[in-house]
Amino acid sequence: MTRLAIALGGNALIRRGEPGSTEVQRRNLQAAARGLVTLAEGSRAEIVITHGNGPQVGFLAIGAEMAASVVPAPPLDVLGAETQGQIGYLLAQALNDAFLERGHSREIAVIVTRTVVHGDDPAFGNPTKPVGPIYDEATAREHAAARGWDIAPDGTSWRRVVPSPHPLRIVESGAIRALVESGVLVVASGGGGIPVVERPDGGYDGVEAVIDKDLAAVVLARSVNADGLVLLSDVDAVYRRWGTPRQEPILRLSYDEAMEGLSAGAWPAGSMAPKVRACAEFIKGGGRFAAIGALENAVAIVKGSSGTWFGGDAVGLPRRAVDSAA
Repeated sequence: MTRLAIALGGNALIRRGEPGSTEVQRRNLQAAARGLVTLAEGSRAEIVITHGNGPQVGFLAIGAEMAASVVPAPPLDVLGAETQGQIGYLLAQALNDAFLERGHSREIAVIVTRTVVHGDDPAFGNPTKPVGPIYDEATAREHAAARGWDIAPDGTSWRRVVPSPHPLRIVESGAIRALVESGVLVVASGGGGIPVVERPDGGYDGVEAVIDKDLAAVVLARSVNADGLVLLSDVDAVYRRWGTPRQEPILRLSYDEAMEGLSAGAWPAGSMAPKVRACAEFIKGGGRFAAIGALENAVAIVKGSSGTWFGGDAVGLPRRAVDSAA
């Protein structure tokens, strides 16, 4: 049986322009869960699911800031753990209901997941990932001085920025793999996992960082020996010349083509580029195939008739080279 690692983009919970209420997230996840159940049953695949958490971490950070005079603000690794529980619960509920709609049930497990990063990762010396509320410059500088934050402009406002180190391995990988192999549908590594650094005594310390969820999905996929990695979002494919009148979907990308495009800056650094890099890394590491596409097209993507494929064989999809410039 084929085993797939499925990564849900943030649009599975909060779509562009929507408020981030629990009811909105619940409704959106119901639709996402139906698609995932259709994928699991239509492709006869074992699946392990991961998801983003950017908006949720932001909401919790804003709430913590507003309540700081009453309740001490938790560190960023604890906020990440909170979102894994929150999103995992909502997703498990939605998946359970989607299976019941088809007349049967399925065991589902949500794993609070820690992802090991290297304490000497260069990202710790160059924080770039914005998190939490927006501020005017004066307020941002006050917070930076009082709390030891790094800050940076974000459009016309300012925000805290934190490191985004490269994920190395998942602490709970053995437990996750055992559950998947026993037939349990597992939700794990939400938001890229809780970033931790391993101590010499074998323990782990949480760190103030955010791990790229797509690169962490590669680590998750490898930890369960997945055949394929599928990144689902609100974009139907990788595009060449995105945002121009000449934009065109790319149906196939080899590892070399993907790396050439990344080097040339063919895709936005904050959105599509990490997804392309993740798929390329998965293929280079021996994965059978990787794909990027829209959540509603999940079954077609796995069958090779939608989205952008990396590696593998997909009948009817011509090989397309990426332009060297966007």
